[in-house]
Amino acid sequence: MAQADVAETDQGGAPDRGAGTWRDGVRRAARRASRPEPWRRGPVLAALALLLGLVMLLHAEIPNRIGNLGSLVETILPWLGLFVPVLLALALWRRSASATVALLVPVAVWLGLFGGLLADKSHPGGDLTVASQNVGADNPDPAGTARDLAAAGANLLALEELTPQAKGVYEKELAKAYPYHTAQGTVGLWSKLPLSDVRPVEIETDYGPLAATKPADVKLAYNRALRATVATDHGPLAVYVAHLGSARVNPRAGFWTVSRDRNAQALGRAIAAEPNRRVVLLGDLNGTTDDRAFDGITSQMRSVQDVAGDGFGFSWPTEFPMVRIDQILVRGMKPENSRVLPATGSDHRPVAAGIDW
Repeated sequence: MAQADVAETDQGGAPDRGAGTWRDGVRRAARRASRPEPWRRGPVLAALALLLGLVMLLHAEIPNRIGNLGSLVETILPWLGLFVPVLLALALWRRSASATVALLVPVAVWLGLFGGLLADKSHPGGDLTVASQNVGADNPDPAGTARDLAAAGANLLALEELTPQAKGVYEKELAKAYPYHTAQGTVGLWSKLPLSDVRPVEIETDYGPLAATKPADVKLAYNRALRATVATDHGPLAVYVAHLGSARVNPRAGFWTVSRDRNAQALGRAIAAEPNRRVVLLGDLNGTTDDRAFDGITSQMRSVQDVAGDGFGFSWPTEFPMVRIDQILVRGMKPENSRVLPATGSDHRPVAAGIDW
């Protein structure tokens, strides 16, 4: 009887010891968390975590007066999330409960800003396919680039940074796929549908008292924006192609965007004056749609990548895309899908979208 009692006790006791061990572990963890030491460790890390969250949350309030800092932060805004795992590793190393909890703030803000981009919002189809690429002035193989772009099968194809030497190559290689085209200075539009009312768009590439003295043919040679009407089965569609001024980062000027911002404001005014309800903007804007410099454009138009893309759609530089500066925006149209096409000979990747009426 004594042996049986012992056996029964052993058989029934094992689960109790396991449950007790688990409960003991929880109690020990709770006691450690309730001690003041883990919460006192890492105050600098906790402050950095909160600061990171505030920078992302209040990025629109960061002034541009010094080095155009606000626009720079907005350009790299998605990448600020990379500081989270770094701070988390440091918080765990320091065993800092306060820093670990503080990291919930930037995580929540980042997900609020960009969590929607992590899901695939694209839909198959799209009555009209459009594509755009800055083909690069130093492109070593414009003929190959033209063939690659033609193979994508877009109804409308916008090219930026056309050089006089390469323009004829693109015209020759794209002629079979696109019976209609226009090239206005350094930008062009190739179309499978008829074009009309084609004209350059003044985006203040020239600025200052001497700008008005230059002849129209001289200005056209380096024109960087155009507008055309595309005839579709659903009625006329206004299409703008633009290549805005460059953005540069340097020690003296900070994030230099003077010409780009001036171009963006002028382009925004042109689109606001556009009488056609349906508008598509294709081009290299040299900036992200998060940048406040494009408020005059983004307040009127929607980014196809934001509405119907899969991921961030980064397009530059080709080797390791880190930002989306090549944009497709629409007004009065429904984005169905957005994608980045395979690399060509340019330092920008092509972008494409399917849109509907």
